Amino acid sequence: MKQIKIISCFIILVVFASCKKSNENPVSANEPPLTWQEHWFEHNQVVNRVFFNDDLAVYFDKDVNKSITWPNDYLTKVWQYTRNVYGDFGQDKRLFAIFHTAKYSGGHPSNYFEASHDKRNVIDVGLSDANAWVGFTAGEKDIVTHEVGHIVEFASKGKHNSPAFKIWGDSKWMEIYQYDVYKKLGMTADADRWYNKCMATVDNFPRANTQWFKNWFYPIYANNGGTATLNKFFVLLSQNFPANGSEYSRDMNWGEFVHFWSGAAGVNLKAQATTAFGWTSDMENQFNKAKTDFPNIKY
Repeated sequence: MKQIKIISCFIILVVFASCKKSNENPVSANEPPLTWQEHWFEHNQVVNRVFFNDDLAVYFDKDVNKSITWPNDYLTKVWQYTRNVYGDFGQDKRLFAIFHTAKYSGGHPSNYFEASHDKRNVIDVGLSDANAWVGFTAGEKDIVTHEVGHIVEFASKGKHNSPAFKIWGDSKWMEIYQYDVYKKLGMTADADRWYNKCMATVDNFPRANTQWFKNWFYPIYANNGGTATLNKFFVLLSQNFPANGSEYSRDMNWGEFVHFWSGAAGVNLKAQATTAFGWTSDMENQFNKAKTDFPNIKY
C-alpha cells in the first residue's frame, strides 16, 4: 500500500512538471522560431520574431522601432495574393520578412530552394534612416513588395532560377508585378503612383531610351489578359524551358523571351517587341528558332 502511494505521488509530480514545462515554453513545432541568427552576405544580426500568422513571420533587429505593425497586415495581404495568383512556394506557406534599421540599406530575397537562408521564402530589407519603417511610406511599400516579386521570379511552379533575369535585369519584371499587386489589393493611390513612375522610366537596355513598362509590360497586361498572363509566363517556362530537375539549366535569349511571352499573351508579340526594344536580325533568327524548339508554345 505504501509502495502504491509512492508511485502515485511520483506520477502526479511527473504530470505536474510536464504541464509546467509546457506553459513556460508555448512555442509549438508549427510556429516559426522566436529568434533567427543571420548568416548571409554581411548580415550577422540575431533578429527577433515580432509577429506571425499562417502566412507570415516578421522579424526585427534590435534597432527597429517595436511599435511598427504595418508589415503584419500589408505583407500578409501581399503574400496571400501572390500565392493565390502564382501558386505555392514550397511546403512552408509562410513568407519570412526581416527588417533592419540604420544598417544594410536595400533589400534582397531568398526562397525555399536556397540553403543560404535556411530554405525559407525570405525578404530581408534595411534602411539607413534611424526612423526607418515608421511611416509606411511609398518607398517602404515599394521595397518590400519588390523583394516579394523576386521570389515569384526565382521560385515559381516548382522551378528554381530566372531564365529571363539577364534580359529584364533587377527591376523590369517588378514594375508590372508591383503594379498588379497594388491594383488588385485596392491600393488605388499606390497603383496610380507606381503607374506614373513606371510610365516615365527610361532604361538603356537593350537599347538607349527603352521604356519597358510603357512599351512592353503594360500593353501586354492591359490588352492581353492582365494578371493571368503574368502567371502564364511562369507556367509555360516551368512546362517547356530546359531544366535539370527543378533547376533551370540556362538563360533565355531574346527570341525565346518574345516567344514565351507571346504564348502567355496568346498573340504574336513581335510587333510589340519591335516597338519596345527594336528588332535585330539576331532577334529574328532566335525568334524563328524558338518557335521550332518550343512548338508547344501556341499563339
